Amino acid sequence: MRELRLHRELYRGEAVDAAAKVYAPYASIELIDDPTHWIVRVTSSTPAREVRVARELANHALGTSIRDRG
Repeated sequence: MRELRLHRELYRGEAVDAAAKVYAPYASIELIDDPTHWIVRVTSSTPAREVRVARELANHALGTSIRDRG
């Protein structure tokens, strides 16, 4: 299992949710609310896949957050 801690000041909640939906076919994704972070747990069949999905999900969420802020 890989855990991402995405800071709320950088990542919009809607962007994290959308990214989780995009990558859900590739891994099990759990979203947890925290006062300062969006916590995302990624679980897959192999450690390499977990790392790749976690990185891609974080990148997707950050890009969407930046784009939406204009």
